[in-house]
Amino acid sequence: MLISFKIYIYTPPNALSFSSPTESNFFTCLQTSPFVTQNPEEAHLYFVPFSSNLSSRSVGRLIRELRMEFPYWDRTLGADHFYVSCAGLGYESDRNLVELKKNSVQISCFPAHEGRFVPHRDITLPPLANIARASHAPGNRTAKYLGFVRYNGIKESNLVNELRSDPDFLIESEPSNGTTLVGRLGSSVFCLFEHGADVSGIGEALRFGCVPVVVMDRPMQDLPLMDVIRWQKIAIFVGSRGGVKEVKRVLDSTCKDEGCAGRKRLGVVASQHFVWNDTPQPYDSFHMVMYQLWLRRHTIRYARSEFA
Repeated sequence: MLISFKIYIYTPPNALSFSSPTESNFFTCLQTSPFVTQNPEEAHLYFVPFSSNLSSRSVGRLIRELRMEFPYWDRTLGADHFYVSCAGLGYESDRNLVELKKNSVQISCFPAHEGRFVPHRDITLPPLANIARASHAPGNRTAKYLGFVRYNGIKESNLVNELRSDPDFLIESEPSNGTTLVGRLGSSVFCLFEHGADVSGIGEALRFGCVPVVVMDRPMQDLPLMDVIRWQKIAIFVGSRGGVKEVKRVLDSTCKDEGCAGRKRLGVVASQHFVWNDTPQPYDSFHMVMYQLWLRRHTIRYARSEFA
């Protein structure tokens, strides 16, 4: 992959602006990476860059212009193209938007907006870390809490109220600084996140040995690096409807027979994939996203005579 995988970036008509630092990071890393080629004929995939605030009509016009100027879109109807959109694209009636949404790979932010993510094809970006990489978890610590919930990690609900009244759980009422956060991650067995709330700290939980517990009431299909990380071996998934009693039952049963120790070890190893570097390094977030794109490079290419 590092040697042969090539991507051609279409020239955007205007200067780009993104709604999240993660999108901006990815695009900056891609532009300066050895994966980019100036020869579209040798590219495996084609990147369609557009700003986050571009209207659907303008995106459709952009695709129409690309298919008129270049032959590559019509070879696969966009199946070997990808784009970045933090919020994701909805379904529209315009033919160009339909093909973009239906065929192209969408790279969005995690968690993806409901109804705007296609499992097994689309990709979510690992979130940016909130703690400096130099920080490290305290060694040989004893867990003080069964579970820790970062500020805004779980939406206001009956479950949150139950967690607040349970002494086994620490619920942040306001954001903590880096040092305090490291201590809380390091002194908790589990870190709880609710899908749809602030889940940006899931990579840091892995890094500091706090087993992620994802609270959700539907199948989880948009976790970052789904093609790379065996999430079922690292994280725990539990519904919210059973309340604290059900959450604690699942956590207690998971920790039997050294079950937590194995998850922690795997999580610490996986945490290297949640690091965004100014200059991309092997196995970091950028390279893992590129690996997922590389897995999607095989698409049907139509003969030129079929659309000439």
